[in-house]
Amino acid sequence: MTCCRRSNDKGRLQIAGKKHTMKKLWQNIKKKIYPEFLHLDYSSNFYQGRMNYRRIWLINITLISFVSLTPLVVLAILNYHITQEAIDSEARLRVARLTSNTRRSVTYFLKERIDALNFIAREETFGRLNSSENLAGILKSLKIGFGGFLDIGLIDAQGRQIQYAGPFDLVGKDYGDQQWFAACLRQGVFVSDVFLGYRNVPHMIIAVKSQPREDGFYILRAALDTKQMTNILSALEISEKSDAFLLNSDGLLQTASHYYGGLLVKADLPVPPYAEHTQTYVTLDKTGQRLLMAYAYIEDSPFILMLATQPQTANSPWRVWQQKMTDFLGWAIIFIVAIIASVPAYTVNRIVEADKRRLHAMRHMESDNRLSSIGRLAAGVAHEINNPLAIINENAGYIKDLFTFDKKFNADPKLLELVDDVLESVERCGTITKQLLDFARHFEPQIKPVQLDKIIQQVLSFLKKEAAYRNIKLTIDVSENLPLLNSDRGKLQQIFLNLFNNAFQAMSSGGELTVRAAVRDNNHVTVSVRDNGCGISEENKKRIFEPFFSTKTQAGGTGLGLSITYGMVHTLGGDISVQSELGKGTTFSLNLPVTPKGENQNECAAG
Repeated sequence: MTCCRRSNDKGRLQIAGKKHTMKKLWQNIKKKIYPEFLHLDYSSNFYQGRMNYRRIWLINITLISFVSLTPLVVLAILNYHITQEAIDSEARLRVARLTSNTRRSVTYFLKERIDALNFIAREETFGRLNSSENLAGILKSLKIGFGGFLDIGLIDAQGRQIQYAGPFDLVGKDYGDQQWFAACLRQGVFVSDVFLGYRNVPHMIIAVKSQPREDGFYILRAALDTKQMTNILSALEISEKSDAFLLNSDGLLQTASHYYGGLLVKADLPVPPYAEHTQTYVTLDKTGQRLLMAYAYIEDSPFILMLATQPQTANSPWRVWQQKMTDFLGWAIIFIVAIIASVPAYTVNRIVEADKRRLHAMRHMESDNRLSSIGRLAAGVAHEINNPLAIINENAGYIKDLFTFDKKFNADPKLLELVDDVLESVERCGTITKQLLDFARHFEPQIKPVQLDKIIQQVLSFLKKEAAYRNIKLTIDVSENLPLLNSDRGKLQQIFLNLFNNAFQAMSSGGELTVRAAVRDNNHVTVSVRDNGCGISEENKKRIFEPFFSTKTQAGGTGLGLSITYGMVHTLGGDISVQSELGKGTTFSLNLPVTPKGENQNECAAG
């Protein structure tokens, strides 16, 4: 058998990509690993009626693959999900931590400026604040110390701006009917949304209420530029596909966003519910990609800090490691499958070769068994021939004496009677010799029309002496309408001889052997061989047709007779079964085709 054949012109297997790796590996296995097994012709005579080796190979591969790969795949899936949960958890924590830190930065930005106004309201007198020069100096100090201040105004308890420092002329403007003024009176501090106003410049205002004094209270109101808050968000260390921005309670962007629009545009995002602490959630963007969102409400302001990032970018190092593990698992599975595919192929190939050798050995043993049977028959034939030869010898000598000493016996009737006896004995001897030669002549298989009843009678004739000696009763019941069989005469003789010998060995003296033959249907004939011998146990009955299995090893049994019989019956296109009961006897039933199928006919003819 050719095994693991390798050719220099093909070289090593080149893997061009992951998509074609499995296909190329399988082609390599089919071409280079045990090609004789993988290309067996199961329609040939050798495999007719025998096991399907390719099916055995596939079953072995399936079972071994299931046992080997299932735990690996299950562990890989569990590891993937556990790792994915860890990755998602780490991503959420990272984004939440970044959002919380940014919220503190924005809160500090606002609180720092509110505290500055509170300090001015507490430390400066109303008279100094009501001076345009002093108020302009305070504005200049705020711009230098904090930055972001655009103007500052002093508003009395009725909401009228009595003093102003900045680029616009707002002295005398009345804010008494505006919501922010009422909110500041109520809360003491007010932070507005980002808006354009009549200045048409994005800005926000902060206002603080002074402590009540003898002359009442007043409000300091300042306009802030939003660029510094935008700079705070721009300075975040986030990936290219991430975005940080501020929303208000109406969903309007308070800072520009890379993906959701410009300043004061309504974002295509739902306003998240209020939460005291930073929260995270997963949503989808317009393209259907998963987004990991984190948000935090800025204290004492209308702002909501939002941070959006794609999960795969939030944890790219983990993704790279996970991809490496997945690739390793894929290559490991390919390698395991290649080994699994080759080892059963090697094993089953050995079975195929062993089965071939067994078949050849069985054919040789069949031939040897025939010769052994012929030897046994030859002894019986010799015994049969001895008696006629003795008569011939005696009568021939007597005739010779008569002719020698007395010529008057030339026309003697007794002489003629003796001559008839000689001829009868010679004819009997010739018949026996013819039967022996006829049996031996059919070693060469050939399909011809045969009469089943004559074959049965012929084989039993060899055993009549033994049956008479052991007082075994022979009963033959053959149907009159039995058709001619197109079969191998020699194989049929060998089949019946083995079955009759087996029955004789199972019976003691005084037994009975019954042979019946009848038409089963238009295409089959049934023959039963029944004895009333010792019978076969249920355990042995399952193995009765196995080679070398015998319950008579101490008596010289080889365990090949019924195995050979089984093979020959199937070769002729028939089948054989056995029914037996301990102590009551055994019946072998044969179903033989009237005309064998083409493949079986060719096999019989080919030997």
